[in-house]
Amino acid sequence: MSDCYIVCAAAMSAGRFTPRGGDYIIAADAGVKHLERLGARPDLIVGDFDSLGHVPVFPNIEVCPVEKDDTDSMIALKHALTLGFGRIFLFGALGGRRLDHTLANIQALAYARAHGAECFLFGEGCALTAISDGDALRFDGRYSGDFSAFCHGPDASGVTERGLYYSLDGAELTSFFPLGVSNSFTGAPAEISVRRGTLIVYWRDNPDLPLPERGSV
Repeated sequence: MSDCYIVCAAAMSAGRFTPRGGDYIIAADAGVKHLERLGARPDLIVGDFDSLGHVPVFPNIEVCPVEKDDTDSMIALKHALTLGFGRIFLFGALGGRRLDHTLANIQALAYARAHGAECFLFGEGCALTAISDGDALRFDGRYSGDFSAFCHGPDASGVTERGLYYSLDGAELTSFFPLGVSNSFTGAPAEISVRRGTLIVYWRDNPDLPLPERGSV
């Protein structure tokens, strides 16, 4: 099945940027520059282009007003969902001078999951995704480094973590206290699952390893 790659304007780590034939690439505003550097041609360009500074000449482009409800990355994400992609990768969407946009992009992970897609957000040496309502996420035992999970929205119940330094068994995480922060991989296969609610899951990424597998509890 084809995937959708969305490239935004913040600093980009390209280790996971490996589109194959049939995959779809969307540039959000100044994400165009990253794609030019990588020698990749987008299928669609969207944005208000306040970051890029000019409207590029391109056959498939959506020019948006600066004053709007959706960020450029959310506009790109909604396009991916409308096109029916079940797996979406976000690049260039963490860090930079706009912490508010970083937070908005993390929220976009939960938005994608609520609309039936899995979305991964990649930064410099890290990755994030959202799981919810019966989801499980399983990691290869070769992963190492940091691992954290945060409740997004109403309380998340039935949270279980196995194969990590600190374990949980049917725990409850809330939006008011970061109980799930600063865990770590142990060299064993690891898993996190949630019975009800939504979690934002963060881990130290390794592009040489397969992405975690999504399943159900």
